[in-house]
Amino acid sequence: MLQIKELCVKYDNIQVLHGISLELQEGELVALIGANGAGKTTTLSTISGVKRAFSGQIVYDGKDITKAGTDEIVKMGIVQVPEGRQIFSKMTIEENLILGAYTEKDSQRQKQNMQRVMELFPILRERRRQTAGTLSGGEQQMLAIARALMGNPRMLLLDEPSMGLSPLMTEQVFDAVKSLNDQGTTILLVEQNAYDAMEISHRTYIMENGVITREGKSSELMRDPAIKQAYLGGD
Repeated sequence: MLQIKELCVKYDNIQVLHGISLELQEGELVALIGANGAGKTTTLSTISGVKRAFSGQIVYDGKDITKAGTDEIVKMGIVQVPEGRQIFSKMTIEENLILGAYTEKDSQRQKQNMQRVMELFPILRERRRQTAGTLSGGEQQMLAIARALMGNPRMLLLDEPSMGLSPLMTEQVFDAVKSLNDQGTTILLVEQNAYDAMEISHRTYIMENGVITREGKSSELMRDPAIKQAYLGGD
């Protein structure tokens, strides 16, 4: 479904990604983990067209999208939930969700998508008239994911969904991510909370300093002593 081939990205004259390659099959939940500054967010931003690669290739459903615009990529079915949520804080929950559906012209499909996200995140239904900025951090993260789903994406790019959340909210958000994947949405999950990310994902890529250093089935990598020591808290 998605293939990244030898992707290189720079910020001004500083190279951030050094020829990374990864792929997602349709229906997979794949984790991309690594320390701050490893290049994880840059990877997502390049897939979604926010950043430009200076070499390499991104192929989606057999089509080269390396130079495609962000609007075109969204219309193809790839939607990114950015780090820090970036909701419209002065608008209501419902207004945020309606904005997320701007690419969906079918009013019936819009209603179906609204129903779907309200079922996935019942708290949003209860507070749909509430100003988004008054929500807790976890509720705002739920709203950010729900807003992305209003565009009916085939692939979701999630950037640090557990950042700043309590353990309880983190669990709820990860349960929702797993449920979305079970329903058929392909997901690339960037996350510093390595244990939770690997626990719900099918495969994991590990990134260090703009390079993919390890990849494999998440269940197998979680048993690797070196991975456990570096990313999972030792024993």
